[in-house]
Amino acid sequence: MMVNIPEDVYSRLREIAAATNQSLETVLVNRLKTTFSEPLPILPPDEQAELDALRHLSDDALWTIAAEQMADTVQARAHELMDKNSFGQITTEEYQELESLVERGNRLMLRKAEASAILIERGHTFTQDDFVWSHH
Repeated sequence: MMVNIPEDVYSRLREIAAATNQSLETVLVNRLKTTFSEPLPILPPDEQAELDALRHLSDDALWTIAAEQMADTVQARAHELMDKNSFGQITTEEYQELESLVERGNRLMLRKAEASAILIERGHTFTQDDFVWSHH
């Protein structure tokens, strides 16, 4: 099996291989084993059910989810609250609102990632540009 590796990652692999006197393959396999041996986080049942349901959607629906963005007004409010938090000027209510917006953003990113992973499994090519809605 062939895997394309970005040049910067390949360069780093070569550096590690040379420094540790190991082959590139050994370094890469050991890094992958370490990465994949970590347990996956356990999601709350409602979030897991939402992600599982994505597998039943059409490709078009998945492309829409992968490109989904938070509304500009919501993003602006989150940034406003983050700034207030950074300057220590946030109220308790605003902090709770910020936590809620962050959680909402995290769930959105999780849905986007899962939708793109399913599209890749289905044979589609998915690039960073596809995170922004254009056509499909």
